[in-house]
Amino acid sequence: MSVDQATVKRIAHLARIAVRDEEIGVLQGELNAILAFVETLGEVDVEGVEPMTSVMPMPMKKRKDIVTEGNIADLITQNAPGTEDHFFVVPKVIE
Repeated sequence: MSVDQATVKRIAHLARIAVRDEEIGVLQGELNAILAFVETLGEVDVEGVEPMTSVMPMPMKKRKDIVTEGNIADLITQNAPGTEDHFFVVPKVIE
């Protein structure tokens, strides 16, 4: 796959990047190099290789989903300027 100058201009427009005409040739070469590298990666035999989430194998750290403190709504709202039924009272912003 190859990127032409019109495609570079379109990509720059979609990315909302201002690109001067003299920069288009350089960007075209860089994008073509990236696409060539991706095509090279497609040739690698990955049959039987497990997908990885990190280069270092490690288990996910998980915590138990348990309630450690609860029923403390009064403590949470005690410094609020206004509360009602354990909820913060704030000025209305939408009419």
